[in-house]
Amino acid sequence: MIQRVYERVTRANRLDEVLVATDDERIHDAVVGFGGKAVMTSSAHPSGSDRIAEAVRDLNFDLVVNVQGDLPLLSPKDLDAAVGLAERSPGAIATLRHPISDRAMVLNPNVVKVVTDLRGFALYFSRSPIPWPGPPPTHESPFPPGVYFKHVGLYVYPKERLLLLSALEPTALELQEGLEQLRAMEHGVPIRLEDTEEESVTVDTEADLERAREIVFDLESSTVNHGV
Repeated sequence: MIQRVYERVTRANRLDEVLVATDDERIHDAVVGFGGKAVMTSSAHPSGSDRIAEAVRDLNFDLVVNVQGDLPLLSPKDLDAAVGLAERSPGAIATLRHPISDRAMVLNPNVVKVVTDLRGFALYFSRSPIPWPGPPPTHESPFPPGVYFKHVGLYVYPKERLLLLSALEPTALELQEGLEQLRAMEHGVPIRLEDTEEESVTVDTEADLERAREIVFDLESSTVNHGV
């Protein structure tokens, strides 16, 4: 999983360096074993962004991209798009969203939903369906398009903003939802989103893992069959 995420990230054009930040020596050794770069961090961090902050504190970069390790099908083009969005949004955190209408996905707490204002700035992130889905349906029809959006688990931070946020205690909403980006929102930090048509599968469960494997198998089979 880590190797596939690492390889996808290194295919982006807008990144200068790729590091895996971890507190697990097994992950560190696996990354070094396939030729990647890894850095050991404290095991006390409450979120991935806090861990990233420790890893990049002494590095000379203006923007820091936090990619979660459960995105084996993340599009390198999406990474480049998120970096571009950050460059156009000074002071804001940049991230991506993908439109969804499948009822099971909207109701799944492992799928993080986001709502934005008309300029694309986040109003809220939640594991619950937002906006309210209405009364319980009598059938399993999909939700209307353009209403529900899945958050894609990557963030582009201005480095100094990341360091300041990592020095703050987790907030009440962050702890309640288990979503690190709510710390930034509770402190008034703007988060700007851009749509992506790529549905990046997040691996949270065994079923997600099997789905990701099937997609990878289909992609690799298609590549072989077309002689690419």
